[in-house]
Parts: sequence; structure tokens; C-alpha cells
Amino acid sequence: MKKRFYQLKIILTGILTGLCNGLFGAGGGMIVVPSMVHFLDVDEHDAHATAIAVIMPLAVISAFIYFRNGYLDFGKTLPVAAGGILGGFTGAYLLHRVSSYWLQKIFALFMIVAAVRMIF
Repeated sequence: MKKRFYQLKIILTGILTGLCNGLFGAGGGMIVVPSMVHFLDVDEHDAHATAIAVIMPLAVISAFIYFRNGYLDFGKTLPVAAGGILGGFTGAYLLHRVSSYWLQKIFALFMIVAAVRMIF
């Protein structure tokens, strides 16, 4: 029974993450990381690393649908993607060098700043 409930939580986390990713464009990371840490009892570092692996196929599917509907601006996409590759490499390199405590605080601060900017 416990295993089934845990699997249900995993599936619900995936559905919510996919929904947010499709609506907000890779915003699912803000759902999947806290869900994995607090809802699925996954280590903070593992949750961040796993979130990238989970979001990658979601982002590819969403990007295809956005492209098909004419929403992609390639003039901005390619430079941002190049910067994203550099930032992704740097972040992945630094992930294991930051304690879980600070990783959680930095992630929370990022989410708060993003929320405040979206409100105002």
C-alpha cells in the first residue's frame, strides 16, 4: 500500500511538472525540485540533478509544439541557448560543491525574486 501511494505521488509530481512546463516553458523545475525534496524525500542535490533529466524531454516536446505554432523567435533563441549551455555546464560543475543547506537557500531566493518580478 505504501509503495502504491509513493508511486502515485511520483506520477502526480510528473503530471504537475509537465503541466507547468507546457504552460510556463521549463517552469516545471520550480515544481519538481521542491516536490522531490519535500514530497518524495529525495536528497536536495539529487533532486536538482534529476529535475534536469526530467525537464529535458518535457522542454523538447514543448519547444516542438511552440515551434509548430510559430511562437519561437530564433533571433533570441540561439544566443540564449548558447548562454544557457555555458550556465548549465557551470551550474552542474558547482552543484556538488554547494552544501544542501545553501543550495536550498539559493534556490528559494531565486524563486522569491522570480515571483516578485512577475507580480510587479
